[in-house]
Amino acid sequence: MTVRVLIVDDQMMVREGFSVLLGAMPDIEVVGEAVNGREAVSQVAALRPDVVLMDIRMPEMNGIDATREIVAADADAKVLVLTTFDLDEYVYQALRAGASGFLLKDASARQLADGVRVVAAGEALLAPTVTKRLITEFARSAEVSPSRPATAQVGELTERETEVLVLIAQGLSNAEIADHLVVAESTIKTHVSRILVKLGLRDRTQAAVFAYEARLVQVGG
Repeated sequence: MTVRVLIVDDQMMVREGFSVLLGAMPDIEVVGEAVNGREAVSQVAALRPDVVLMDIRMPEMNGIDATREIVAADADAKVLVLTTFDLDEYVYQALRAGASGFLLKDASARQLADGVRVVAAGEALLAPTVTKRLITEFARSAEVSPSRPATAQVGELTERETEVLVLIAQGLSNAEIADHLVVAESTIKTHVSRILVKLGLRDRTQAAVFAYEARLVQVGG
């Protein structure tokens, strides 16, 4: 199955570069490009891409607002945020807006293609080191206090589901969580699905953000 991608960036060289890299992959097709968030929203509605590669800092409408509008219009939309810095202050906001993860713009062709495939498959691109550090840093810098709604929702989870949620927030994959808890990976997949349903979350990235906001994971820990 071919993954259809829309590239959104205000720099033509970036768009063309990503287009060439992804276009060389036999299972990926670049179906369009957009120069700002407003155009991205329009293009997503018209082209229905599987994955949107979204820059953050753009004129007219930034990537955060565009992501929010795209996700609001289509709950199944998959947005992969692109950033120059791994601690971009806006990436945390983009994840909260509904992005499925993020990639650095200096990612290799293989990392870029793999990231697109992961998100297209319905998984969140939650890089264990970079994403954990990003969420931790900006939870600290924003002095995030426990969210009352989030704290209340935690009570709906079983003890094991809460344990799995914490491990998700720490950047562990299903296989790594299964090894840690000494259970089958299929069991972890079931737990993850139930967690997302109970908390009304889209994917693992939002689950990680939720865990930090509910203070299930110690900031900086």
